[in-house]
Amino acid sequence: MDYIFLTGLIGSLILVTGAAWPDKKGLTHPAKSFKNWLFAIGGFIMLLYAILGYLQGGTIFFVLLQILIVISSIFMMLNTPDKIDTPIISLCGLALIIWSLYLFEGYNTIFFVLGLSGVGLGYAFKMGSFRRGLALTLGSILIAIFSFIEINWVFFWLNAFFAVFSGYYLLKSLKK
Repeated sequence: MDYIFLTGLIGSLILVTGAAWPDKKGLTHPAKSFKNWLFAIGGFIMLLYAILGYLQGGTIFFVLLQILIVISSIFMMLNTPDKIDTPIISLCGLALIIWSLYLFEGYNTIFFVLGLSGVGLGYAFKMGSFRRGLALTLGSILIAIFSFIEINWVFFWLNAFFAVFSGYYLLKSLKK
């Protein structure tokens, strides 16, 4: 097992644990949430994994994904209002769509960019909200499809599990 795979595995396990961890009710600030700390730490480790993978010949798109995740995590931990972080993340997503179309490695790039925007927005939306659950679930599904096409199994399984757990909490919130 090489150090790049091990980095991705550790980051993925932290993120999947965060996705499985229930939101705690009554928290006054996102930085007080263990779940959010798992998301933030896992996102930083996955950025390192994506950079190491890129340096070994992998796609740049996973680096872009993790940059947006890190930015979104910072907004999340600072408890930035949705009216501020949503437009910024949306503009970043739009810029990535344009850049991806410029780089155009195939139509699978569209799965990546839409998934990237969804996951980024999901990180930034209010904890426990329907919008957060929906964005994380759909974004993770699209990133898993892209990862499958790119044959990146760490990102595939990470996003597959992330989609399952996010979807579970989304359905749970609908029942309330």
